[in-house]
Amino acid sequence: MSADTHTRRAFLASALGAGAFFLLPEMARAQSEAVASGIPLGPAEPFSFDRLRDIARSLSREPFTPMAMPDAETLQQIDYDAHGAIRFRRDRALWGETQTDNPVQFFFPGRYFPEPVHIYAVEEGMAREVPFSRDLFSIPEDSPAQRLSKTEGFAGFSVQDPAQRSDWMAFLGASYWRTAGYSGQFGLSVRGLALDTAIPDGPEEFPRFTRFWLEQHGDGSVTTCALLESPRATGAYRIVSRRDNGVIQDVSADIFLRGDVSRLGLAPLTSMYWFGKHNRHVAADWRPEVHDSDGLEIHLGNGERIWRPLNNPPRIMANSFATPSPRGFGLMQRERDFDQYQDDGVFYDRRASAWVEPREDWGMGAVTLIELPTDDETFDNIVAFWTPADHAMSGSEYQLNYTLSWLEDGPVKPEHARFRAVRLGKGGIPGQPRPADTVKVVCDLDSTGFDGLTRGPLTRTMVTTSRGVISNEAAYPVVGEDAWRAIFDVDFSDLPLDQDDPIDLRVYVAHDGAAKTETLVLQLFPSQLRELLSART
Repeated sequence: MSADTHTRRAFLASALGAGAFFLLPEMARAQSEAVASGIPLGPAEPFSFDRLRDIARSLSREPFTPMAMPDAETLQQIDYDAHGAIRFRRDRALWGETQTDNPVQFFFPGRYFPEPVHIYAVEEGMAREVPFSRDLFSIPEDSPAQRLSKTEGFAGFSVQDPAQRSDWMAFLGASYWRTAGYSGQFGLSVRGLALDTAIPDGPEEFPRFTRFWLEQHGDGSVTTCALLESPRATGAYRIVSRRDNGVIQDVSADIFLRGDVSRLGLAPLTSMYWFGKHNRHVAADWRPEVHDSDGLEIHLGNGERIWRPLNNPPRIMANSFATPSPRGFGLMQRERDFDQYQDDGVFYDRRASAWVEPREDWGMGAVTLIELPTDDETFDNIVAFWTPADHAMSGSEYQLNYTLSWLEDGPVKPEHARFRAVRLGKGGIPGQPRPADTVKVVCDLDSTGFDGLTRGPLTRTMVTTSRGVISNEAAYPVVGEDAWRAIFDVDFSDLPLDQDDPIDLRVYVAHDGAAKTETLVLQLFPSQLRELLSART
């Protein structure tokens, strides 16, 4: 064991003051019998979120010390296949013997999750560590995991339904966590903190949850407290999770910066978008669409609601949407028709939407959307988060409280019609010569707020663009459907071939000057539009 590890442990023990940790043999024995299924839990220690906050603040004033990995060489040998062959013993689950609590299982460390995390069970204000042991897992005899002898922590944990014994929440890797949402289908993920995501001057930093404290409440809810650490940040997190037609989580985070951060991302959401209706041509795949989320939704403090369809861009893109005092934002999956995916293996049509709703005024700032190019579905290439307006400097502190909802749709009732789909094709008018380098943008909307309206001069598609020329705007109800359609052409023929600056569009439908829809913010790239038109020639 390294001297750094001893120093780290001594600091954590002393951060709460002399006498903060002590042994209570009788309480320890009672708690062990209450929560563990044959797991010899560690000694009892007092725990509270206030104490965790004090630890995080104190650690931020000290140099960063990473977790020791004494079995690093062996962990590297536990690759994807070897890791997949290791199974947690279901009869050893924490809280596995109760009828009302959620059993907790643990993830084995390996090549992709080598850094240990320490996990504690909490009852009546007392915490006991769940010690790592190979005996908690079924491991093939020829597995390199059999040689693991010094690792002190797990890779993470999952929380299960007490009746069905199926996972509904999991923490694994860095500060990521996921839930099964409303359908039992895992999809997008969230994380505690994002530091310098997709900045040109340096690599992204991935803060980790290094310690977890888990507490059951007897009503099906679970509280997860976590300590976050990285070279430039520490944090104390409390996540109270319950299930109600999905998963609802009340998140409180106290974040302390050790160093300057160029792009601070609070309440980050992470997802995957490969292709959908408006960029089907970018993928040679048999399925019509592949994505965990299809758009970013933002509710501004002034009442405006924005819908931004996601992209698979030709290069890394970062877009910020000024959002003073946001009412909420989320990465959403609006397309729910199986026929639009045709995937009966991973069921993209069942992926949850994730919605962030601040529980106080977050002040000045912006919602930032990061989109990375991808050529398959195995990597998360979408990140969205809140960025405060003030510079994130060393010594800065942030207190954040928000509700995170994993549902089929957003928890906020629509006030106007919403965009359901965007499709692209050749511009111009059927039966007439088609203009070069012109695309037609076709937007489908639901009919909320359109009652009694018909096609006419008072109902118009309103479009502004950063580049190109707009023409042929129209808005009308779709015959035989409870839906409306807004269409227009974008002529980009005057744009130089060697420049691929995006075309930024803002679109809404108005009747007699009043907006009847949310605002569509669409970003198109001339190079991709030319590929689309060439493919359909």
